[in-house]
Amino acid sequence: MDTEQIVTSLKANPIGVACGALALALAVGIYFRSDHVPDSEALLEQKATLGDRLDANLKNGVQLPEQLAAITAARQQVETRLIRPDELAKNLQFFYKLEADTGTKLIDSRQAQVTPGKPAKTKTTYAGVGFAVAVRGDYVRLLDFLRRLESGQRFCRVLTATVGTSGSTDKERGNELTLNLSLELLGQP
Repeated sequence: MDTEQIVTSLKANPIGVACGALALALAVGIYFRSDHVPDSEALLEQKATLGDRLDANLKNGVQLPEQLAAITAARQQVETRLIRPDELAKNLQFFYKLEADTGTKLIDSRQAQVTPGKPAKTKTTYAGVGFAVAVRGDYVRLLDFLRRLESGQRFCRVLTATVGTSGSTDKERGNELTLNLSLELLGQP
């Protein structure tokens, strides 16, 4: 077949030639674009994930003002129960009030020395303030003192507790015990 015959057959079948050329162009396009398919799929997945996250943020963001108000109120309640290490008189007044409420005798109450230059490993909002407390009374009153201490106005953690006899030879103090506590009250640094 020479060139003239090829041109004549192409002119005789213009629709077939156009379809063949279009099929050839599409095959070449698919071949050269096939390496972009995985990148496009990854981009589509990323956009879908971002869209889902934004949708969830919109749904969950509706209640944010109420949740912020609740958290702020809870934080204010916590802060009213905190102590300040530098207010020694107010801190010891807490133990004197417990003494009066429970009918025990406060023998000793000391606040641990505050070390202002001590570097903290982590930044915290609250710190424990150590106390050493010794109380004398009968068993029921000592238990009442300990219950009120742990569930009272301040956040308290008892580190050590020792109970012993008071060592008194008086007949009226014969059933008294001594409670020695090492504890921490939650405070602001």
